[in-house]
Amino acid sequence: MKHSVDLSKYQIRTDLAIESIKDIKNISKEKIEENIKITNVVVDDKVSSLINKKKGNYITIEFDDVTDSSNYEKVKKVFVRELNNLLNLLKIDKKASCLIIGLGNSKSTPDSLGPLTINNIIVTNHLFELDELSDEYRRVSVLVPGVMGQTGLETSDVISSIVDKFKPDFIILIDALASQSIERVNKTIQMTDTGIHPGSGIGNSRKEISYETLNIPCIAIGVPTVVDAITIVSDTINYMHKHYTYSKLNINNPLNKLMAYSPNYLKEKIELNKKDKETLLGIVGTLEEEEIKQLLFEVLSPIGYNMMVTPKEVDFLIEKLSNLIGNGLNEALHNI
Repeated sequence: MKHSVDLSKYQIRTDLAIESIKDIKNISKEKIEENIKITNVVVDDKVSSLINKKKGNYITIEFDDVTDSSNYEKVKKVFVRELNNLLNLLKIDKKASCLIIGLGNSKSTPDSLGPLTINNIIVTNHLFELDELSDEYRRVSVLVPGVMGQTGLETSDVISSIVDKFKPDFIILIDALASQSIERVNKTIQMTDTGIHPGSGIGNSRKEISYETLNIPCIAIGVPTVVDAITIVSDTINYMHKHYTYSKLNINNPLNKLMAYSPNYLKEKIELNKKDKETLLGIVGTLEEEEIKQLLFEVLSPIGYNMMVTPKEVDFLIEKLSNLIGNGLNEALHNI
């Protein structure tokens, strides 16, 4: 008799729409440009109820690397274009004023994307008051509201007060996100016109910041910088399956014997079968992906070991990504 596993208790920790819709067909459009994958997802009322994501447009840019100048420029070019497309979709005028908000904790490296991005923004609002700027520039102001643990204030209330006082035409929110895949950490940018729930990806959801709460367009831009331990172990089990199957299929491949290092089996099309999984990991190998995650949840959660994890080189990557997003915003918002 097949064992039945209750998946309802397992809360998937992801802020990315493309991970939430992976089992829903025909609602995303994908294209690849110079090894950069761009995915457009339109979530309607029906899909919204299925994936627990707000109705709206989600644009995801996936890349391998931004640490060298060539890849950096390619990703930034795509980022600027897709952001301009979203601004046009929302019918935001070239002269509309913008408030850019860097969400997160500047003292926590994986959560510092927002505050660090603000350091790269060309701020012009005060110069408009002096009438010292040419027509190429838009009125832009910035805000770093901190987090409740630092300020004792609800972030959405701080932002609402600023919006009521200074009345920007639209806002852009920058925040670090959580992913359900190791492969997407620090290698993905998501932008959406639905606003944001700060902290929702790590189970610490604050008040929503969106058109519904502020009555102006709210564009959220984020990068997944953390995954939980369940995701890491689950992905590792999947990689073990792929490595085992690849090695088995290529055991007599003369090319592999001449190589000084093992090839990247993730770049190969590998069809996994249940027999290989069971041979490698026994009973665990017979479980489906979601069943493995549920098992890991039941093992790690009671002892408090379902940690949120970030790569060891996160300092360097956050610096590069905040620089890319900041400079990309400058290009998209100003005529420079």
